[in-house]
Amino acid sequence: MATTESAPSATELDLTQNALTVLERRYLKKDDEGRPTEKPEDMIRRVAHNIAQAERQHGASEAEVQQWEERFYDLMTRLEFLPNSPTLMNAGRPFQQLSACFVLPIEDSMESIFEAVKNTALIHKSGGGTGFSFSRLRPKDDIVSSTKGVSSGPVSFMNVFDAATDAIKQGGTRRGANMAVLHVNHPDVLEFIDAKSDPTKLTNFNISVMVTDEFMEAVVNDDTYDLINPRTDEVLNTLPAREVFDKITEHAWANGDPGIIFLERINADNPTPELGDIESTNPCGEQPLLPYESCNLGSMNLAQMVTGEIGQGEIDWDKLAETVEVAVRFLDNVIDMNKFPLPEIEQITKANRKIGLGIMGFADMLIHLGIPYASEQAVETAKQLMSFIEEKGQQASEKIAQQRGVFPNWEKSIYSSEENGKRLRNATITTIAPTGSISIIAGVSSGVEPLFAIAYTRHVLDGDELVEVNPLFEQVARQRGFYTPELIKQIAAKGSLQGIEDVPADVRQLFLTAHDIPPPWHIRIQAAFQEATDNAVSKTVNFPNEASVEEVAKVYMLAYRLGCKGVTMYRDGSREGQVLTTGKTEQAQEGQQVAPRPRPEVVTGITRNITTGCGKLYITVNFDEEGRAFEVFGNMGKAGGCVASQTEALARLISLVLRSGISPIHIVKQLKGISCHMPAWEKGGGKILSCADAFARALERTVLSEEAQLSIDFNGISFGHVGACPECGGPLYHESGCLTCHDCGYSQCD
Repeated sequence: MATTESAPSATELDLTQNALTVLERRYLKKDDEGRPTEKPEDMIRRVAHNIAQAERQHGASEAEVQQWEERFYDLMTRLEFLPNSPTLMNAGRPFQQLSACFVLPIEDSMESIFEAVKNTALIHKSGGGTGFSFSRLRPKDDIVSSTKGVSSGPVSFMNVFDAATDAIKQGGTRRGANMAVLHVNHPDVLEFIDAKSDPTKLTNFNISVMVTDEFMEAVVNDDTYDLINPRTDEVLNTLPAREVFDKITEHAWANGDPGIIFLERINADNPTPELGDIESTNPCGEQPLLPYESCNLGSMNLAQMVTGEIGQGEIDWDKLAETVEVAVRFLDNVIDMNKFPLPEIEQITKANRKIGLGIMGFADMLIHLGIPYASEQAVETAKQLMSFIEEKGQQASEKIAQQRGVFPNWEKSIYSSEENGKRLRNATITTIAPTGSISIIAGVSSGVEPLFAIAYTRHVLDGDELVEVNPLFEQVARQRGFYTPELIKQIAAKGSLQGIEDVPADVRQLFLTAHDIPPPWHIRIQAAFQEATDNAVSKTVNFPNEASVEEVAKVYMLAYRLGCKGVTMYRDGSREGQVLTTGKTEQAQEGQQVAPRPRPEVVTGITRNITTGCGKLYITVNFDEEGRAFEVFGNMGKAGGCVASQTEALARLISLVLRSGISPIHIVKQLKGISCHMPAWEKGGGKILSCADAFARALERTVLSEEAQLSIDFNGISFGHVGACPECGGPLYHESGCLTCHDCGYSQCD
């Protein structure tokens, strides 16, 4: 089923079932009934054909265009390179918006703020993620001369952007992701640090504090630093730097936010300082950008760049060099074929022509080489590998510049002032992105992350459970004779090999998962890759649940000392255990009892019939005399036993929460998306993931306005705890500063 004028190649993709599921859910063209109208090979052909058309703009003949199309097609069908999701989804289709990363400016005026809100909507609709610096906005309670009033401050406007993101699905499938950055010298920095303590707030945002060298040195020296009003440049206050740093690490320990971005380190690598300082990044932090800049990303599969037996392999440097050259040309072509959402974005993107070539499958490569992830040898391999990619990437960019010219702002760049400066086609060439979905398509580990699991259980729609095993581990286990189905089930239940004596010690050491690796090694690997990466490295530092705040602080300081451009962390289970913060619960935490309202004599109600995997669930929502939702009842038809008792228990707890005065929207946000092994489909195509999900939807449809319902449709956001995937109900994992589902390929960020 060809989708272009070119004849489809006989080459077929070697895909796992999981990869096929991801492609069918998110990438392949579909008809009005939601059925795929192209095969994975057709998708790759569509993308290769479209991106090769850029060659025409630079004088290539028809034969040359066709040659590049075949090279692009072969590279992708061999799963040696894949571009970012918007390119796979949109190339050769009406949207034709191919970039994943954008940064928008926000100046200190209502006009600028709401212009940015509008532009955010346009970008999210086209499939991109956005980053913002809120540092130019005047602080809370500052004077607004035009109205003689006072400002509400940056955090209040972040909520405006968050609400706008809630209402806009990307391409009708998911919502966009945002990054909010605030300078550490901003007077509202403490409010910003605390902005995501309530898990129901700013659910579409990652947040990071932009810190300076001066601030970090003040932390080390137990000194104070200044808070400066950005409107007047006046010093409003001084704070102990150590106390602010401690608040950052305490909140990161509690729920993963905020991260830290190191200002001077980012701008030391700014290739066009004459155009201004970099003040923000894309949602996962790997792409620092100037205002209105965008960047298109792509990643090479390192698992395909090795030769030899598992554990004794070698890097195929020649193949890697050739892959870099073709991938750089592909990404440069993307800029010419891109349909940008705003003219300002098109102008500066084409003037700087930034691309972001990165990698995935690093953990798989190490296993092939026989190198444990948490080792000096892994650090040295990372340095050598990225230095080689950077060198070959610059050579490829210089070669294209000889044919097409340097990027238009080259004269304003650092390269023009260097003796024998490089004449590059692209202001930046390398970036290490999360690769959540595309690494699932390629069947390898994400970005530069360790393996997320050796074996895990995946739930499918018919209620069955499938155990997924890392193919490299399975191969080693079978070759060495210790593979058994019982062992795999034991590993899937544990998620790790550590402590499983039936697995040889050397294999346990080689096949480490993210939670097996001490946090400092995460940072050392990130720093090793950062040394030769133009932009930045998206990486999550994983901590065990029992980790202390002090351990988090030490890792943040290590990231600063080793030259990382930023750092994000996640402590296992921290979001799952987070308390829902409301006025009522705060009172309860202070020891003040919250008594539920007594039941009035007369209540009125609405009963809904919802199909679940356990059968028909009849849910009644009753209202008090003031029209407020007051209690809930659930009846599972003729079912008895465990189903009936669980349903009654859930209804009683929901009723208690409602009678205690907590808004139904908080209940819906906690229950919606919880999954079980037996989901069900409603008429009209809706999916009920569990009985808890059914109660949430009954409350949502009965009590909440349409606007409120939009704000808690969980496609594309993280809520309160890691929990279930909003698309398929599978488990979500923290990888590279992003939430990713390994069941269906859903990703919060790419």
